[in-house]
Amino acid sequence: MKRIIFVCHGNICRSPMAEFIMKYLVHNAGLEDGFMIASAAATSEETGNDMYPPAKSELKRHGIPFEHRHARKLRHDEYSGWDYIIAMDRENLYDIADIVGKDDGHKVRLLLSFTGENREVSDPWYTRDFASAYDDIYRGCEALLNELAYR
Repeated sequence: MKRIIFVCHGNICRSPMAEFIMKYLVHNAGLEDGFMIASAAATSEETGNDMYPPAKSELKRHGIPFEHRHARKLRHDEYSGWDYIIAMDRENLYDIADIVGKDDGHKVRLLLSFTGENREVSDPWYTRDFASAYDDIYRGCEALLNELAYR
């Protein structure tokens, strides 16, 4: 079982989009029994809130199923429970390090690093560009699945 948690600033845009995109890709590949997928925030600002409506709209536009959820913050005690802790941007990397401490298991990575790119998924909360964020997240999730499914 490969356990993946996606992390962004508030857990209302990028990380839940990644969670549901990854679940969709894993389902379509017939690999659901081999994966546990979730998402969380690097901060507590949006705790309890559902996914941001424009993020939901972007998922709907692409036929990606999702469900009502509540944003939550990543906890220190979760580090051992995940194989991959996937951040959307460098600020998330710093926040994750503050939460979980030293990454001895080398579990924490940027999503787009799986595509061979050393760049961030821009935050659509600020850019208002949910389509570009979706495209980056989808490509990152595809690359992550390809790496994990054929390892």
